[in-house]
Amino acid sequence: MAEIFDLAIIGGGINGCGIARDAAGRGLKVALIEQQDLAGATSSWSSKLIHGGLRYLEQYEFRLVREALQEREVLLRNAPHLIAPLEFVLPHDRGMRPAWMVRIGLWMYDSLGGRTTLPKSRGLRFPHPQYSVALKPDYSRGFVYSDAQVDDSRLTILNALGAQINGAKVFTRSQCVAASRVSKGLDQGDEKVWQLKLQSNGFDGANTTIHARGIVNAAGPWVAQWLKESLGEADQKTIARAAVKLVKGSHIIVPRVHTQPHAYILQNDDARVVFIIPYRNEFSLIGTTDLAIKTVADGKEITEAETQYLLTAVNRYLAKPVTTHDILSSYAGVRPLFDDGSDNPSEITRDYVLKLDAHNNALPLLSIYGGKITTYRRLAEHALADLAPFFPNMKPAWTHNAALPGGDIASLSAHVKAMQARYLGLPGDFVAMLCTRHGSRVSLLLDGVNSFNDIGTKFGHGHNLLCEREIDFLIRQEWARTPEDILWRRTKCGLHMDTATRDQAAAFIEQRVATIMPTLISA
Repeated sequence: MAEIFDLAIIGGGINGCGIARDAAGRGLKVALIEQQDLAGATSSWSSKLIHGGLRYLEQYEFRLVREALQEREVLLRNAPHLIAPLEFVLPHDRGMRPAWMVRIGLWMYDSLGGRTTLPKSRGLRFPHPQYSVALKPDYSRGFVYSDAQVDDSRLTILNALGAQINGAKVFTRSQCVAASRVSKGLDQGDEKVWQLKLQSNGFDGANTTIHARGIVNAAGPWVAQWLKESLGEADQKTIARAAVKLVKGSHIIVPRVHTQPHAYILQNDDARVVFIIPYRNEFSLIGTTDLAIKTVADGKEITEAETQYLLTAVNRYLAKPVTTHDILSSYAGVRPLFDDGSDNPSEITRDYVLKLDAHNNALPLLSIYGGKITTYRRLAEHALADLAPFFPNMKPAWTHNAALPGGDIASLSAHVKAMQARYLGLPGDFVAMLCTRHGSRVSLLLDGVNSFNDIGTKFGHGHNLLCEREIDFLIRQEWARTPEDILWRRTKCGLHMDTATRDQAAAFIEQRVATIMPTLISA
């Protein structure tokens, strides 16, 4: 008799991977299905922040902000290698919201989440030797508060890895093209189950059909499209769809604006805020825009108008203007927000909404709308609470105090020192960078390495070096299948390479995939 999964989860973004990890750890048989690469869309297009969302206070999103601030603490504890505290400086002048209003907002921000390990907000006087660096001399005061920074795509992939460790089966490059309720023959008789047809792109095998007792539709920007295109006619009639509003957010990457470790949060003249965030030591990440779009295809690339919007917003504040010639890279992505009726893309709720459909109180289909990366873990808990009546043997929630893979370390700094002492044959800054990507799993990656030659072919230089040992590890352990998977999502090393080196690395990665994949498929 073929295996029947308890849950089939459509979508390998942060929400789908988070639900898969939680469900698998509760004893459910889970299939996680992603049509391309894990974190290949919205979950790698964010501003790379774990934050409560200071600006959401003006929209009275108190529940969302409170939950996000609480989750910030959970994630700082459970993934200390991926998530780090970050200070944000808010310059202020008389043309902005009144200072008293900002102070009240920051006091609420400090208080809503309860106890915190991060410093409280405080006022600043400019010029300041640290906090007003790179700003025009026009500003005499400001504020500083704390949030955190994250490698968003790695956070997503580690949740998928956590799901697999707990027994989930992960299908990448597999699109669920059809789902229907069928009778599945069992030893004791027939059972109604979902039948899902998966269409593979050939990397990990042939097309297949699986069965599950429930479906979670966490397809992100494609959540409504999947319901429309994949369900049979009978199921179409029973689904209570929610509306999705697609909002495009774009970012640009420029050389580091200043050498200090803090970020800037800058109020634009349209009342929106734009961030300047230290990024990968050498760069500044500037974003984001909010632009309502009709299709996912409309959000693939940043437009000239968006670029100018971001440059204009930051140049109101910077002593040395940033120009289009400074832009080293850019990315654009689509946020699948729940349509709450707002006409202003910036005011659409970032909260999540869960819609459960069940046929005669059986065979649940749960669709996920909206959400933000910071609250993905709580979203997963709420999703499984909705599904609990259908799985009475499901174990209790468990992820609150459970480290993500690689996160079982006391602190990143202590772990880095220990690994540098252990691998004396490798450059210390290179070992440190590996620790930020892999945490305690760096020992698995470097098992048997005694010298610099043992890590194989190398691309790039310094702490941003990409080596054969890590490439093979990412293919075998983290579902990497293309150069983009490795250069831009799992390591970001492509950002530090010139065109020739990137091309060489890409060709080498393709060669390693072709060599390794047959052994993985046969296993």
